[in-house]
Order: sequence, then structure tokens, then C-alpha cells
Amino acid sequence: MLEQAVKNMQKKSLKERFLLVMAILFFVVYFVLGLFIIFMSNFPLDMAMEYRIAFGVLLIVYSIIRAIRIIKDNKD
Repeated sequence: MLEQAVKNMQKKSLKERFLLVMAILFFVVYFVLGLFIIFMSNFPLDMAMEYRIAFGVLLIVYSIIRAIRIIKDNKD
């Protein structure tokens, strides 16, 4: 499976590889941001804990949707 992923990366143009790296980067950013919002004790915005959990879960779910799109697009 790893060999197939490397072959797919080699077939892609420089622009496609750059966009793949950016997509992975934003997946990580949204996921970590969701975790920070949920678990950060001194959150700078004045939000109730229920809203922080809801917003954090929303960001984590969105990052998972992005990850699924990355995986589907990368199978070509």
C-alpha cells in the first residue's frame, strides 16, 4: 500500500503534490484547532463550555471529512 502511494505521488505534477500537502496541512490544522478549543483551560474567548465542545467537535468532524476527500482524491 505504501509503495502504491509513493508511485501515485511520483505520477502527480508539482502543482498536484503541492495541493496535496496543503490539504493535509489544513486537515491537521482543523483537527488540532478543534482539540485546542475543547481542551484548552484558558480559552481567550468567553464561551460556555457546551459551545466550546460543540464548536470543537464541529471542527474535528470537518477535518475528518477533509481527510476522506483527500484519500478519495489521492486514489487516482
